Amino acid sequence: MRMLAPQDNLTAAMEKYSDTVYRICYLYLRNKDDADDAFQDVFLRYIQAGKKFDSEEHEKGWLCTVAFNRCKDLLRSSSRKVVSLESVEEPSYRSPAEEGNPVLEAVLQLPVKYKDAIYLHYFEGYSTGQIARILGCGENTVYSQLSRGRQILKERLGDDFEDQ
Repeated sequence: MRMLAPQDNLTAAMEKYSDTVYRICYLYLRNKDDADDAFQDVFLRYIQAGKKFDSEEHEKGWLCTVAFNRCKDLLRSSSRKVVSLESVEEPSYRSPAEEGNPVLEAVLQLPVKYKDAIYLHYFEGYSTGQIARILGCGENTVYSQLSRGRQILKERLGDDFEDQ
């Protein structure tokens, strides 16, 4: 098995996970410029960590965790600029099927702790155990967050939620 050079590792990771990392950053920050900054920070930390991963799933989970944490740091930052909702651009990564999707829009409006679990489970396909490791909480907590998140979505969407 050939060892990849650090630049090759970065290139391979970006090819595999850039869409996922960018979606996380944009979903959190809802601003293209901030999402771009967070995205770059995530992959900068990837290079700096020089980490060896047990599997592709481990690598993806690490990148997701770093993305979540970087976005949370940016949201807490006192130097973060405030932007009006009217000036927020639509993300370029959405597929035509996602445009105007009432379920996706409702997920984006969930409180962060529910949005994280719902997003990772339904949009990225992670199991509850994997989500627990990414978010640094217990598996039962993830079950509760998924359940409560689904309940909020059901209340907000009514029949639309049942149809999805």
